[in-house]
Amino acid sequence: MQLDISPEVLLSQLGYAKSESSLNQAKKVMNQTKDFSKFSKHILSLNDHLKKMNAYVALSNSTEHLKIKCDENDADEIIEEFHEEVKHWANKYNINLQKLNNKPVYYILGTI
Repeated sequence: MQLDISPEVLLSQLGYAKSESSLNQAKKVMNQTKDFSKFSKHILSLNDHLKKMNAYVALSNSTEHLKIKCDENDADEIIEEFHEEVKHWANKYNINLQKLNNKPVYYILGTI
């Protein structure tokens, strides 16, 4: 079953309030991300899974992509687990990520 994620559902599931600007940002992210609809439901499950690591999926303030971020103040073991989990998720669903240098932050660019 293909589950279509709307901008409203994406915002709600990621914990954002629905406003005109957040809806526009979500729409841009969905349009900019290659094959977003093919893996969108997996973004929501990744976000739920990352919560135990103080990490989350969020709208980026600097790009038109979703970002995956972990709190930099976490213990090294948690940050290492975060990186492993994100890489595993990306490999499993053939997702192209862009990692920020020296930070526990990734941008979701779309499918490979």
